[in-house]
Amino acid sequence: MYALRHLRLQSTRHFRSSYAAAATTKHMLPRQPARVLIGDWSTWDKSRLQDVYSRSSSTATEPVKPQTPLQELVSGAKPYAQLMRIDRPIGTYLLFWPCAWSIALSADAGCWPDLTMLGLFGTGALIMRGAGCTINDLWDKDIDAKVERTRLRPLASGQISQFDAIVFLSAQLSLGLLVLVQLNWQSILLGASSLGLVITYPLMKRVTYWPQLVLGMAFNWGALLGWCATQGSVNLAACLPLYLSGVCWTIVYDTIYAHQDKLDDLQIGVKSTALRFGENTKVWLSGFTAAMLTGLSAAGWACDQTLPYYAAVGVVGAHLVQQIYSLNIDNPSDCAKKFISNHQVGLILFLGIVLGTLLKSDESKKQRQSSLTTSTASSYVPALPQKPEVIS
Repeated sequence: MYALRHLRLQSTRHFRSSYAAAATTKHMLPRQPARVLIGDWSTWDKSRLQDVYSRSSSTATEPVKPQTPLQELVSGAKPYAQLMRIDRPIGTYLLFWPCAWSIALSADAGCWPDLTMLGLFGTGALIMRGAGCTINDLWDKDIDAKVERTRLRPLASGQISQFDAIVFLSAQLSLGLLVLVQLNWQSILLGASSLGLVITYPLMKRVTYWPQLVLGMAFNWGALLGWCATQGSVNLAACLPLYLSGVCWTIVYDTIYAHQDKLDDLQIGVKSTALRFGENTKVWLSGFTAAMLTGLSAAGWACDQTLPYYAAVGVVGAHLVQQIYSLNIDNPSDCAKKFISNHQVGLILFLGIVLGTLLKSDESKKQRQSSLTTSTASSYVPALPQKPEVIS
């Protein structure tokens, strides 16, 4: 007991002496909260924990909010919008430009193209391009599931059933027919005749290395239809070179597009001009570009086009040459970039046609005045002097 009591007294004296020493040096230390000395992490940690707890408790206790009718409509329509490629409008542009070229070429000298016809054909291009994509995906549902770039398409991924796609296709074709019947009966017959090409194109990649040729024939049908819609008939001298030029253009840009999937196509057994041309792609595309420019020049000559048109043809040629020269057929992203840039080709040529047609009025007036002057000068015949009558 005595030893224990002695130990307790020593510990008490030691505590009092240490406390006194601390008290004497108290003025040497700044006054700071204890949490500063040990690190102020408690507030940050507590807020993070409270955030986690609040989220977990909210998800556990709060019920899921039902979607509004508008949200349900948007979420239900999204796969169908993807099916008709609303998010990728480049196909609509490429389908529309041949129609716009033809409508602008058929305009009278010094006049703007028919804006009503441009609106109708723009609407038709949007609808029929979507219908073509639906038909293509119906045919290629199993193939698209094996290709990396297309495996998430609505039909290939199972977001839309085949029956629903067929019903949707019927609605698209009905809307396309509604647009078509706004035209004259010659255009209705001519437009309906292109449906065979639209349906059979997806099958061509299974039987030939030239499916891009069939696609060009379908995609450029508007070069014939646009003139017929404004004039009531097709002027083959102007429309046929324009149509063939468009077919060559389609082979150029869709071959570039097909190089994105050539490795998958080889494994699956699908054919394309990208596989047919191979390492000689640039040589082939240069030849089709030359044919396209020749056809455009012939169409302009048949329509008595002026300098702005031929200047636009030259710019189009330079654009395509730059595409082909800088193309890397083994780089899918570069192929996609070159493909999308062809929208500019269509726009440049359209502007050239419009400006060339507007300028035709001044030149036609000059030609008319010169022809009138020539005809007046040639028709003037001086009167012959008459002999005076002699009266006998």
